[in-house]
Amino acid sequence: MFRLWGKEFKDNRMLRDTVICDDTDDTRTHKVFHALDAICYEFDLSKPIWLDKTIKDFKKHAKARFYQDNFVDSIDFDYLEIQIIEEE
Repeated sequence: MFRLWGKEFKDNRMLRDTVICDDTDDTRTHKVFHALDAICYEFDLSKPIWLDKTIKDFKKHAKARFYQDNFVDSIDFDYLEIQIIEEE
């Protein structure tokens, strides 16, 4: 089972969160992209852009933060954080 936790933060407070579960046979990368798409759909957000720093942080910590620079549209929160909480 693969689970990705998505959280929205503003002023160091979590506004909302969700966990996306994926038990398909896709690759880890595909599971991350599909889960991020599901989080953005649920939170009614445009899809963020993966900048080099974001990719580096995700590879190192299995966690990434998407700030205003990652979004084409303006956002009304400080950042969106995704974190892998379970993978087999």
